[in-house]
Amino acid sequence: MEYQQGQDREQLSLYTTCLDDIVPRDNSVRLIDQFVNLLDLREMGFQTIATQGRPPYHPGDLLKLFIYGYMNQMRSSRRLEKECKRNLEVIWLLKNLKPDHNTIARFRKENPKAIRKVFRQSVALARNFNLIGGKLIAGDSTKLRVQNSKKNNYNKKKVQRHLEYIDNKLEEHQKEMAKADGDQQQELTKQIEGRKEQKKKYQAIQEQLKSDKSSENPQLSTSDPDSRHQIVRGTITEVCYTAQTTVDAKHKFLIYYKLTNQNDKKAMGMMLRRAKSILRNTSFTALYDKGYHTGSEFCIADTLGIKTLVAIPGIGRKSQAPDPRYNAENFSYNETNDTYTCPQGNNLTSNQSHYKARNYTFKQYKTKACKKCPVRHKCTTSKINGKVIQRTEFTENIQANARRVTKSEQLYKKRQALVEHPYGTIKRQWGFDHIITKKGMKVASADLGLMALAYNLKRLINTDIGLKELLQKAIIGTKTLFLVYIKPQNPMQVI
Repeated sequence: MEYQQGQDREQLSLYTTCLDDIVPRDNSVRLIDQFVNLLDLREMGFQTIATQGRPPYHPGDLLKLFIYGYMNQMRSSRRLEKECKRNLEVIWLLKNLKPDHNTIARFRKENPKAIRKVFRQSVALARNFNLIGGKLIAGDSTKLRVQNSKKNNYNKKKVQRHLEYIDNKLEEHQKEMAKADGDQQQELTKQIEGRKEQKKKYQAIQEQLKSDKSSENPQLSTSDPDSRHQIVRGTITEVCYTAQTTVDAKHKFLIYYKLTNQNDKKAMGMMLRRAKSILRNTSFTALYDKGYHTGSEFCIADTLGIKTLVAIPGIGRKSQAPDPRYNAENFSYNETNDTYTCPQGNNLTSNQSHYKARNYTFKQYKTKACKKCPVRHKCTTSKINGKVIQRTEFTENIQANARRVTKSEQLYKKRQALVEHPYGTIKRQWGFDHIITKKGMKVASADLGLMALAYNLKRLINTDIGLKELLQKAIIGTKTLFLVYIKPQNPMQVI
């Protein structure tokens, strides 16, 4: 049987080829090249390497390498260094440059703010092609593991347990020393010295935690200092960061991202402000899950004039009445008289005193009729004060959201399909479920920024516009980047 024969490796070629012939005209790597060439990298603040010795690499070349790597599931600086020597697309993209892994890693580490600005230009590019609707957005967060093990994350209770364990061991060693002799004493002496060194280490960590006043229960991570031990899902915990993202509904483009080490409670206001500045209007609707259900954040949304739909969390056990018909939401509020009316027709009044909680103030409403009420056992378990209702300064904002959710249940059901699309692509399909960098949140945000940038460019390529049209319709301005989309009915629109 005859087989197809490969070319002789030692055969000389009569016709030479240029570097540009290696990559087809419709290859996505050409979009990366043209996109970066349109950017004013100096204005964006990209840092260059020191000028001593050989000339530094151009920031544009290293940025192209990272965008290509992230779009093709490669983040490691050593892996990218290897691709520069064997990958024909990378050889074309970098014009046969071969930076070492230290240079590659240092570029990502030193340019988190500039990478964020590049991401914003990907959003601008999508807007110029009318791929961002700006009418419906959805926000959510996901946990990204860090390069810090649980063993190297400490809080006050954990350190105290270690110290107690060491003290118990030292006491055991001292008792054994009294009975031992010769070689056994030498071995026990080494163990005692080792325990004492461990104790010094944990005492130093304990002092750091005592001096940290940032929260009630501070944490210390030794490998990645800004990371925190958080609940990921159910009872599963990891040392991680929280990535907050906002997605536009039209083509599921990411329009905003931020890396934090906090939960979702205080994130919605910040995300809405950024969405307003990016979309340049407040006529959109924003969807969030119940983790964002916070009164102060609803107040910010109402002040901005943005319509939000946030899932309503269940009532806590302590706030539930023995009979659900007597829960607080079934008490009607009279704004004119500033009173509540219970299902039995009794009025609950306030003494007009404002009490201060951690993040808000509130008034209390109660009535003396509770003492003789025949259904008291169904309404409250309190034996002294009877039913007490708290009304915070944000209650009206919370109730307004509840009314919107009730009226727009079908619209809210779109939330999960919107926000989970980027996470499914980035974490499940690409395998980027962790932060690859170390040494702080600032550096880690560059890793997340490149993920978001690569995702947006992938979405851009996969839209109905097509790669060839994208390459043809990108035009550069003089000083500032202007990505121009030419429409048949409108000669030119610049965003």
